[in-house]
Amino acid sequence: MKSSQSVIDRLAIGLSLMCTVHCFATPIILVLLPSLAALQLDNEQFHIWILMAVLPTSLLALSLGCKKHKQFSYMAFGIVGLCLMLLAIFIGHEGAEKALTLTGSAFIAVAHWFNYRQCLKKEDEDCPCSGN
Repeated sequence: MKSSQSVIDRLAIGLSLMCTVHCFATPIILVLLPSLAALQLDNEQFHIWILMAVLPTSLLALSLGCKKHKQFSYMAFGIVGLCLMLLAIFIGHEGAEKALTLTGSAFIAVAHWFNYRQCLKKEDEDCPCSGN
């Protein structure tokens, strides 16, 4: 049975990657399939909703890993990513918004990946990722 910290790390990685895919794919999909424009996937509300899912998920998973492994750099890396994504919402300029979102989501995904890998490296039975 997988631990909650392992599942949350994986969920947070998925959410960060979803942000990246959204930024890259939405313009292409809207150009190629104009009927999908009615879904308003490029709406600012989507960014806010996804960020509201990423923030608590990332903070919880990274703080659990930080508490267990004492790797504060992973937490700091993730917080930088979250701050970049928050800044992207408030910046207003579409090009800068996309760049900040992509950079922020990459920071978050990498932080979770390192957090997850650190847990897998642990040999002790108390490691929440070991699946014991």
